Amino acid sequence: MAQKHFVLDTNVLIENPKCIIALRNGVENQIYIPYTVLGELDGLKKDPRIGHIVSQAVRAILEDEAVNIFPPDFAETLTDPVLDDRILKEILHVGPEEATLITNDRILQIKAKCYGIPSEEYRDSDPFRSESQRYTGFVEEGEEPVRNCFRWENGTPIFHGPEGPKEISYTHEIWGVKPRSVYQNLALELMLCEGIDLVSIQSEAGYGKTFLSLAAALYLMLERKDNPYRKIYLVKPVVEIGAKMGYLPGDIEEKMLPYIKYIQDLLIKLHDIRPANRIFMDPTSDSFKFNPKKFEVQPVAFLRGMNIENAVVIVDEMQNLSRGETRALLTRMGEGVKCICLGDTRQVDNPYLNESNNGLNWTVRKLKGYKNYAHMVLKGDRSRGPITDIVLKSKL
Repeated sequence: MAQKHFVLDTNVLIENPKCIIALRNGVENQIYIPYTVLGELDGLKKDPRIGHIVSQAVRAILEDEAVNIFPPDFAETLTDPVLDDRILKEILHVGPEEATLITNDRILQIKAKCYGIPSEEYRDSDPFRSESQRYTGFVEEGEEPVRNCFRWENGTPIFHGPEGPKEISYTHEIWGVKPRSVYQNLALELMLCEGIDLVSIQSEAGYGKTFLSLAAALYLMLERKDNPYRKIYLVKPVVEIGAKMGYLPGDIEEKMLPYIKYIQDLLIKLHDIRPANRIFMDPTSDSFKFNPKKFEVQPVAFLRGMNIENAVVIVDEMQNLSRGETRALLTRMGEGVKCICLGDTRQVDNPYLNESNNGLNWTVRKLKGYKNYAHMVLKGDRSRGPITDIVLKSKL
């Protein structure tokens, strides 16, 4: 097979920093980077949204001696204000013959065609994944088990938990809730396991992580016998948009209501399935105000100095916590605490955090392998409803 010469655009390097190795295919093909692309990467490295991915791409270029960089002297003579046009001229004047531009920018593909330069999309696209996405909670056949991980054996999940390997051939049913997928069942296994104090769950919206964690919390506090849990805390980082929370009327619960309305709706749904009267001040009222002795909603900032004991703590949207906030939060946990951390590192709303630098990712990175910690990526075919199902399946 004839050797190919691939010139990489900035968007391909950012979408998958490992594309250099994949496209070179051992020593079969040659990889080229326009000097203008380096300038684009330099301009993007401080962008809080993608800076961590840019650093991965830069490291991939720096550590790969086989990558060819177009010489800077020609690029510096170009005066085109449009960077795409500069890239195309670099390919024409200093690039190899029969070079193929690899870009996912369709306008640039059209421009390349005008110049007579062949172009292709990066077909093996695999966007950068954070640690909480890469470590799914499962290990492959032949891999050394991580504490509290799962492994598939003959189509059945094996749980390497605190009591040793066991087959999960049963289906949980808690608070009248049955899991819709094997992954939801395994998430419940982690939430209910007595030897695991801290659980983190990564998933996109719609896979049921919040609903399952609330059902587990109600079961642990109100139904399981001889349990140490006397209260449920719902902890949430508040990324304020518009009016500051301090200026909103009412007590903490009332101030938080705009941020946790969906939580209240899920609890009412669970209450309809099976009465959870003790978590409400007056379960016969339409207001469903929480009983602070049994269920309390707290912004993360309000937990400083607290010592939480004998409670189930649900940390919602953990990807919007910083590393420091995560440490401050988790060090509030005393004796008799089950802590369930939920989030999706692809949905970071905090402008000072990104897909790699956030509380959920730091938790997985630092705590993976500890005997009383477990993590998994929640996925599956069924979710909150048929519309969500088709959106997730279509990768809209």
